[in-house]
Amino acid sequence: MVTTVTAVAHRGDPYRVRENTLPSIRSALERGADAVEIDVRVTRDGVPVLLHDATLERLWGHDVRLDRLTLEELTELTRGGVPTLRDALQAAGTHRVMIDLPGSTDDSVPGIVGAVHEYGAAEQVYYCAGADAMLRVRAADPHAEISLTRTTLAPPRAALLDAVRPRWLNYRFGLVDRDLTDRLHRDGLLVSVWTVDTKRTMRRLVRAGVDSVTTNRVDALRSVLADSPAAPVR
Repeated sequence: MVTTVTAVAHRGDPYRVRENTLPSIRSALERGADAVEIDVRVTRDGVPVLLHDATLERLWGHDVRLDRLTLEELTELTRGGVPTLRDALQAAGTHRVMIDLPGSTDDSVPGIVGAVHEYGAAEQVYYCAGADAMLRVRAADPHAEISLTRTTLAPPRAALLDAVRPRWLNYRFGLVDRDLTDRLHRDGLLVSVWTVDTKRTMRRLVRAGVDSVTTNRVDALRSVLADSPAAPVR
């Protein structure tokens, strides 16, 4: 029986295809992802594109900052390999998209959120990152679905929860157990975890009652979920 845990593909299918690219998104969806997590930054001319790092060095071999390049220059350097957010949303089709916002700024977030709305994907997209980035998202879109990233078990301040109004708390996987998920569910929050790549840990987290697992191995996660007892709908 299949659980209701959401299988989220981390940056697409990065163990097979270069992360944060259109082929990586498509590969993840072909392997059973319910949603795809992507990292979005903006070019010098304000176009949202997919890139986790501040520079092109690790993935594309160019030691230059993304925010110093126009979209045209970026396209030339990567031979079109770095997709725009619009292209990524199109590739995802009707699947959900989790947008992570590394390096977010007061200037970049409104443009990213605006691009989501311009494409008509506001109901399809949700956002994840730390408090500062999610406060910017909430300011840009009062109705955005937010997954507030947590790297500690210290409870978020009540004032922060009131300001961000997250639907999810998004934890580093090693922090999560059944006591935590039960408490957060009682508080009306959903629990997501990142980034989980072993089947043993996937099984532990499913038993702990998480609602979403982000992984680099979505096919492995899909296999674990297929063998797990059905979870109640929350």
